[in-house]
Amino acid sequence: MNRFSRHVDFATTSASAEIHSIFEAASLPPPRAMRIALVGNFTPRRCGIATFTSDIAATLRQFHPEISVDVYALDDPAQPLVYQGIAGTIAADDPEDYARAARRINESGVDAVWIQHEFGIFGGEDGEMVCGFASRLAAPLVLTLHTVLSEPTNRQHAILRYLIARASRIMVMSKYARDLLSERFDADPRILQVIDHGAPDRPFGRHDQFKAQLGLSGGMVLTTFGLLGPGKGLEKAIGALPAIVTRHPQVIYRIVGATHPNLLAREGETYRDRLAALAQELGVADHLAWDNRFLDTHELLDQLEACDIYITPYPGLHQSTSGTLSYAVALGKAVVSTPYAHARELLAGGVGLLIEPGSQDAIAEAVNRLLDAPDELAAMRRRAYARGRETIWPRFADASARLIAAALPPEPCCPPMTAIPGLSAVLAMSDATGILQHSIGVVPDRHHGYCLDDNARALMLMNVARGVPAAERMQRSLAYAAFVQSAWNPERGRFRNFMRFDRSWCEGEGSEDANGRAVWALGQTWERAADRGLADWALQLYEQVQPSIAEMGSPRAIAFVMLGASAVLRRTPNHNLSIELVKRGADILVRLLCEGRRPDWAWFEAVLGYDNPRLSQALVEAGMALGREDWTDAGLETLRWICAQQVSSRSQFRPIGSESFHKSHVYLPFDQQPLEAQAAIEAAKSAWYATGDMFWIDHAEIAWRWFFGGNDRGAVLADMATGRCHDGLTPRGINTNCGAESILAFQLSHYAMMELAQAAPISPEGGVLEQARESLV
Repeated sequence: MNRFSRHVDFATTSASAEIHSIFEAASLPPPRAMRIALVGNFTPRRCGIATFTSDIAATLRQFHPEISVDVYALDDPAQPLVYQGIAGTIAADDPEDYARAARRINESGVDAVWIQHEFGIFGGEDGEMVCGFASRLAAPLVLTLHTVLSEPTNRQHAILRYLIARASRIMVMSKYARDLLSERFDADPRILQVIDHGAPDRPFGRHDQFKAQLGLSGGMVLTTFGLLGPGKGLEKAIGALPAIVTRHPQVIYRIVGATHPNLLAREGETYRDRLAALAQELGVADHLAWDNRFLDTHELLDQLEACDIYITPYPGLHQSTSGTLSYAVALGKAVVSTPYAHARELLAGGVGLLIEPGSQDAIAEAVNRLLDAPDELAAMRRRAYARGRETIWPRFADASARLIAAALPPEPCCPPMTAIPGLSAVLAMSDATGILQHSIGVVPDRHHGYCLDDNARALMLMNVARGVPAAERMQRSLAYAAFVQSAWNPERGRFRNFMRFDRSWCEGEGSEDANGRAVWALGQTWERAADRGLADWALQLYEQVQPSIAEMGSPRAIAFVMLGASAVLRRTPNHNLSIELVKRGADILVRLLCEGRRPDWAWFEAVLGYDNPRLSQALVEAGMALGREDWTDAGLETLRWICAQQVSSRSQFRPIGSESFHKSHVYLPFDQQPLEAQAAIEAAKSAWYATGDMFWIDHAEIAWRWFFGGNDRGAVLADMATGRCHDGLTPRGINTNCGAESILAFQLSHYAMMELAQAAPISPEGGVLEQARESLV
C-alpha cells in the first residue's frame, strides 16, 4: 500500500464518517428576547479566541437582533487595550475583579452567561480563577470549550469537571471533544452540543482575483496561517517543499502569521529564524514567503482566498478546533492536513486529504497529487465549499441562538393558593419512631436514620396542617413529640440530635441549633396544638429544659429559642421564663448587630449561613411580644437588608446558597435550599404583622414562587399533589432527593402563606394570595 492509500484510510475512519449538518431536522423556535453576558478574550486582543468571541457578538447582533449581547473582555492590566462597545473588562489575574464582574453580571439581569474557555486565558495556574468566577454566577452558564485534553493534568481535570458541573449547556466544535467530555469527564450528554466553528460567507472561486492583488498571479500557492510556534509542524511542511517544487517549480509556500507572543517574549524570533535556516539549507528559500503579522479577519480571508491548497501539518492529533481550517473550507480551498480531531470530522467524505502526522513525504505526495490533477483539485474545492455552507456565520448564529435558548429556564407557573399540599410525602417519610432525615430520590433512606431538627419541624407542621383527620393528626403528632421527648438528655442538659434507624442515639448531645429548634417547636406546640394534653406536655418540657438551654451562644440557636419564647408569650403574655429568654436573646442579637454592621453590611455576622432571616424574625417577634420598638426596628432593618440580598434583579428569590457558608462578607447563589424560602416567608409574615406594610406580602410571594419555577433555573421543586419537595437548586437544576427538611419547609411555607392570605388586606395589584382569599375568608 502506498503512502497516499493511508490518506484515504484516515479520511474514512468511523470517527469521522457521520458528520451531518447541525441544521438537519432543526427548525428555529420563535424569536425570544434574550440578553446574555459573553465572557472571553475580545478584539483588539490578538488571539484566536478574541477573534471568535468578537465574531459571536457580531453575528448574533446581525442575524439574531432579539438577543442582546453584553461583552465582558478578559484583560491584561500590564498591557491594557482599548475596547469598543463592551459592557466591561475583567482583569484576568485579579480574583477580586472576577468577583466584581460576577456581581455586576448578576445585577444586570442577563438570561445566561456564555464563557469562552481556554486554560491559558484565565488567571491562576491553568486558569483556575475561572472556577471562582463561575461559582458566583446566578444565570444559566453556557460554555464553549476550545480545548478538551485527552490527558489533562490533575489540576486541569479538576477545573474542567468543576465547570462541567455548573454548566447548563456546553458547546464543542467536534464530535471527538463531545465524546471525550462524556467518557472522560462524566459530562451529561444531554447538555453537550456540537456546533461547527463559524466561517465567512464569500463567493466561490475567486483565487485568481486575490492572487493578482498579492502579486502571486501565475503561481500555485500553498498557505499555512496562525500564530507561529513549535507544535505547528511547519518544519515538516518546509521539508516537503524540495519534492514539491521539483515537480511544480511555480509553487510558493506562504507562512502567514506573527510569532506567538509568549514565545516571542521568551526567545524572540529564534524559532522563525530556525525555519528560515531550514529552508535555506534545503534550497527552497525562494519558494517560501513570510508574512509576519497578526491579520484582522478581513485581511486573513483575502489571503486565504489567494491560496490553492491550505496545509495544516499539526503533529498533535487531539486539537479540538482550528478556526483557520474552518475558514479555508468555507472559502472552498483544498486542504491537506494531519488527522487531528477537527480535521478528521470537517474533511471527511473527500472534503480534504488527511495524511499521516510527522511525515514530510506524506505532505509532498498529497500536494503533488492535487497539483498533478487539476480536475481533482477543482472537485475538492467544490466539495469543501459545499461543506462550508453548513458552517457560515448565519448558520452558526442560528445554532448559537438555539444553544442559548436551551439553557434558559421556562417561565414559572404557580398553582392556586387554594390548593393544599398533600401529606403523602410526609407520611411516606414517617414511621412509629418519627420522620426519617433523608431520601434517595423519592425513597426514604433508612441508612441515615432520624434527627431532632426534622421531628421538631414535623411536630410544628401537625400543629398547623389543615384537612388532617383528628385521629391521624394525633397519631403523627405523638410520634414526633415522643422523638423530641426521647431526645432530651437530662444528664447533659441538652437534646440529642441524630438517631440511627435501630433507635440508638449517635451522640450524647446535639448541636446548639438543633437544641434551639426543639425549644421553638415546644413553644409553638403550646401556642397552636389542637390537643390540650399535647400542649400541656410541650409547656412542661419547655420549662424543664430552659435552665440548661438558656446559656447557648449560637446566634441561630438564640433566635430559635426567642421564636419559641415569643410563641409562648402570644398565648401566655406573663410567662416570666419566656420574658427572660426573649430579653437575653434580644440583647445578644443587638450586640452582635452593632459589632458586625458595616456601611454595606447591615448584619449580625461577617458570614451568611443558613436560615438567615430567623435572626431578624426573632427580633421582630421579641419586639412585638414585649413592646420594644427598638428591637422591632432592628429586626425590620436587617430583614430588609437580607431580603435585598436574596432577590435577583429579575425579581426572583435567590437565597443565599450553601456554598456561601463560612465565607466572610461574600454570598454565592448556589446551592439554594427550600429551608431558605421557608425562612423568608415566615419572617415576612412576622414583619407584616408588625407593620402592615405590603412590601412583606410581596416578598413572601416572591419566595413562594421559588418553589414553582420562580428561580434561577426555572425548576419546579415542589409538588402540590404529594406535598413532596426536592432538596435544592444547583447550577444544573434540582437536587432530585426529597428529604424531610425540604418537604417540611415546603409544607410549612404553604401554611404561612395561607395565614397571610387570611389576615392581609386585599391588594389592588392582586397576587397569588388574592387567588385564595375569597375561599378562605
